[in-house]
Amino acid sequence: MPPPRSTPALQSIRPTRKQVPRAVPAAPATPVDTAQRIIESITTAIVERRLMPGTKLAEQKIADIFQVSRTIVRQALHQLSRDKLITLEKARGARVAQPSVEEARQVFEVRHMLESSMIRRAALELTPAHIVRLRAHLEDERSAVQRTDVSGRTRLLADFHVVLASMLGNDTLADILRDLLSRSSLISLMYQSAHSAEHSYAEHVAIVDALERRDARAAVQLMGEHLQHVEHNLQTLPRIPDLESVLRPEK
Repeated sequence: MPPPRSTPALQSIRPTRKQVPRAVPAAPATPVDTAQRIIESITTAIVERRLMPGTKLAEQKIADIFQVSRTIVRQALHQLSRDKLITLEKARGARVAQPSVEEARQVFEVRHMLESSMIRRAALELTPAHIVRLRAHLEDERSAVQRTDVSGRTRLLADFHVVLASMLGNDTLADILRDLLSRSSLISLMYQSAHSAEHSYAEHVAIVDALERRDARAAVQLMGEHLQHVEHNLQTLPRIPDLESVLRPEK
């Protein structure tokens, strides 16, 4: 007879613990990231006319606001200087640029040339879906104007032009317009009045109506008249705000 088989001893099997993935800590911001954040904050404040031409940008004050070194602040200010948004002078330090009358004329001359060509092409190429998106943007503009949301309406009224360029798939044109719109905001030394904001919104509506009809001639004419009105409505009274209240990041 074959020898009896031994029964294998039972082994307790411990359930394996489910491995919970550890949260990966966010990478610390690099000096380049921090400098870019300062650049974007100052640029936005200029575009929204919360920082007016001539406003002094004290390095130490900005360093305290963003809790960074003055070296990083200096990097950001040098980039803004290259973008013509601020001026750097040894005796006076950094200040928001104050474009001359001739600079203002040149900026709007370039905008006329670029945007006339852009709007003519838009009248031929934009799809019904693009028009729907433009109508949604116009609704945001209208709401901001009605709420007297000065910074919101200023940003949205400017973004209208960049949105058009983006819809044409031309990122370079959109970037150029962003720069020109930032400099256009510098040219105006006061917040846009509620009346002129309403006027700009109404002109945007008329432009989109022409685009929807694919009426390139009317769209070009309306855009030209719109830019003339914006240039004509420039104000000349400065308003110097408190730097910390403008730039301090929200909690």
